[in-house]
Amino acid sequence: MPKTALVEKLRRPIKLLPHFSIVEKKRLITFPVGFEILIWLLYVAMYKYSYYLDHARLPMVRDGYFPYLQVGLFSICSTLYLIPYYRWLVPRLLFAKRYWILFGVTLLVFLVLNSLNAKIIAWIFEWFTRGLAVHQFFTSPGNMYAPDLNLVLTDLLAFFCIAFARFSYQNEKLRHQMETDNLQLQLGMLKAQLQPHFLFNTLNGLYGMSLTESKETPRFILLLSQMMQYILYDCDKETVSLQDEETFLKGYFELEQKKFPKSKITFNVPELIPEIAIPPLLFLPLVENSFKHGKHKIEDTAGLEAVLTVTPREIRFIITNDIYDQAPLIAKPANGGIGLINIKKRLELYYPNKYQLSLQQKGNQYIADLTIKL
Repeated sequence: MPKTALVEKLRRPIKLLPHFSIVEKKRLITFPVGFEILIWLLYVAMYKYSYYLDHARLPMVRDGYFPYLQVGLFSICSTLYLIPYYRWLVPRLLFAKRYWILFGVTLLVFLVLNSLNAKIIAWIFEWFTRGLAVHQFFTSPGNMYAPDLNLVLTDLLAFFCIAFARFSYQNEKLRHQMETDNLQLQLGMLKAQLQPHFLFNTLNGLYGMSLTESKETPRFILLLSQMMQYILYDCDKETVSLQDEETFLKGYFELEQKKFPKSKITFNVPELIPEIAIPPLLFLPLVENSFKHGKHKIEDTAGLEAVLTVTPREIRFIITNDIYDQAPLIAKPANGGIGLINIKKRLELYYPNKYQLSLQQKGNQYIADLTIKL
């Protein structure tokens, strides 16, 4: 592939798919918010309004489904004082584990502030409803100046449930953020571990080419430079385009084929690859492992074949290489098997319960088969 075409392909903007993102998108409506809205609509705006009308002894109104809407507005306004309590105070004290302080504050809010708040709101409504039939509701001492224990207990139950739901959600969100930060740290370490491993193996191959004084050595050094540019810059992202990954692997196979020109080294890919985002360098450990332990390094008749297939539902990568009769590939690899450990960890991080990785020996061949569900 010409230099300009390869560079242009490596630098092409990447379209990321949302389901590959580790970080969860911020939702506008969460469970605590939805639960809070239901409490205000069903309990405050409807139940408390109905409860006040049943105990208000106001003149009967035959026309209209919602008479005396001023009472409904009063039920809402007289409950607004609880917003700082359940949205800020309770979660904060629960996080700090100040349970006795929370108990004392709760008694203060519902036994003292409740009555004081009702008097203030009733006085305001009394001033605005003069001359109306509903005015007597706000001037009745039995309604406004003695706390209704039924409503106090119901308020406590309803809004403490909202507060606890908010506390649980915030606690879970904090735990999820810590897990996400930990995953990002692990991914960064895995990438940093993989890059020098790839460079070490490839430079060894270029050193062998330089000993033969090959005229194509400069071109392959340029190819390696472009591949390292892809690793150092493009692979710093969380995901990359599958097309860019395929171009990178083609360059890798071309380098290996040049090292062993008489061996049959093939990489079969579809003509058209859809825009799919994957973790960078995901298949490289399997490729490196096959080239490292393949029989093609000592026998020209031996070969190595890789096949990449892509469907709307899955990605499948199979790489097969001939192995030595007396030293199978499943023997303990040198340097602790960095590559295979790497890919297993990354698959667990990116595709939990959505991948299958099979590493097995069949006769004189070793087959690595990776399937990823989309």
